[in-house]
Amino acid sequence: MNLPAVHPQRLELNDEAHARPPETLKAPVRISYLALYSDASLRETQRLQICELAQIYGVHPPAPGAIHYSVNMGRFRLKWERHSEFARYKFITAGAGEEPFEDPPIMKLSPEWLASLAGQVLVATHAVILPAGDTEPDYDNISARHFAGNPLVGAWVSGRAAIALTDFRIRADGFSRLLVLDKSLRPRQAGRVIQRLMEFDTYRMLSLLTLPVARGLAPQLTSAEAELADITTALTHANPAAEPELLDRLTTLAAQIESFEAKNNYRFSAARAYYQLVQRRLAELREDRIPALQTFQEFTEQRLAPAMNTCTAAATRQESLATRVARATQLLSTRVDITRERQGIEVLSSMNRRADLQLRLQQTVEGLSVAAITYYIIGLIGYAARGAEAAHLPVNPDLAQGIAIPITLLIVGLGIRRIHRMVHHEASQTSAPGGVGAGELGP
Repeated sequence: MNLPAVHPQRLELNDEAHARPPETLKAPVRISYLALYSDASLRETQRLQICELAQIYGVHPPAPGAIHYSVNMGRFRLKWERHSEFARYKFITAGAGEEPFEDPPIMKLSPEWLASLAGQVLVATHAVILPAGDTEPDYDNISARHFAGNPLVGAWVSGRAAIALTDFRIRADGFSRLLVLDKSLRPRQAGRVIQRLMEFDTYRMLSLLTLPVARGLAPQLTSAEAELADITTALTHANPAAEPELLDRLTTLAAQIESFEAKNNYRFSAARAYYQLVQRRLAELREDRIPALQTFQEFTEQRLAPAMNTCTAAATRQESLATRVARATQLLSTRVDITRERQGIEVLSSMNRRADLQLRLQQTVEGLSVAAITYYIIGLIGYAARGAEAAHLPVNPDLAQGIAIPITLLIVGLGIRRIHRMVHHEASQTSAPGGVGAGELGP
């Protein structure tokens, strides 16, 4: 069939659902599991290290850019997966001796290659799947023999198809231990049980990475809250002169809170996501209680949940503090703006008073100007009248000057008033919307 154009990522997206299938496991079997905490920059380095191991054992290496890989290397099976913050390695061998935790699969690797792996060990576990047998397990004997007498955490899992037991303790060799007693597990089902238990432990540790962050952030938040309380208290009775200093302190505090959020927000978000994965994996185990043993769910609720509550409280406290600082900054900024507007009004009022004084002075000067102009014009008229008298014309200079004085005053005053009106009219036309200045910009 001629289908439309295929989306370039169709196959990749479809195969993502099949990217990390569980291994098929049949009791007895031993697994060594490592989860190495590392950022994405080490992804290619870790792949190249797997390629090096594949070359040693003569098997095909992972493809360029691969983020998961599974192969039988003869002496053991390897499964490698790369995630956003960690990479995990499973080394699997069939069979188990009298002491199932002795000679784990990881011992078959070169110590030099193992020590060179990029990343930091976050989880290291030796797991064993053994046939359960028909009799009820002796949990005290199991604890004494395999878990140094420590209290066990365990339950029936997968609809009572198996029993999972651990003590969540790290032993002297750096590994914890997990024992699964197989009652009726199918091979693929056994792989899913091991995968869920390993993922549960890994995501539990990844979510706990945020706890030190929350604890370290607590005193800094306390100090910031005290600073905010001090600023808001000072703000209630601050005078306008102190407002710029308070605003500077608030903006500094806001920058500090923003720095906290930038550094810690991802870690808090990751903790919530990992905790949800822990709860999902617990639900997928389908636990049934074993008398006198604490279930995985109970262990998580008793120890992990309080830690996550601490992280959630720190994140909420950080967000609340940021909101309060922003609100106080907005309030103080409003007060500063009002103060500046009041100062601007006072400046304008002062300018108006000076303008009134200048207008009065100008009016006084204009009155003197009318008198001065009239004086000069009358003087000219007097000179003209005396010239006419000298020419024997019937003109009395003093009478001519006396008659010309009121006429000249009237004419000069009307002329100056007309000039004032023309100037004010041109100024109003230039400053008004749609006037001459604005009209020049029209089409």
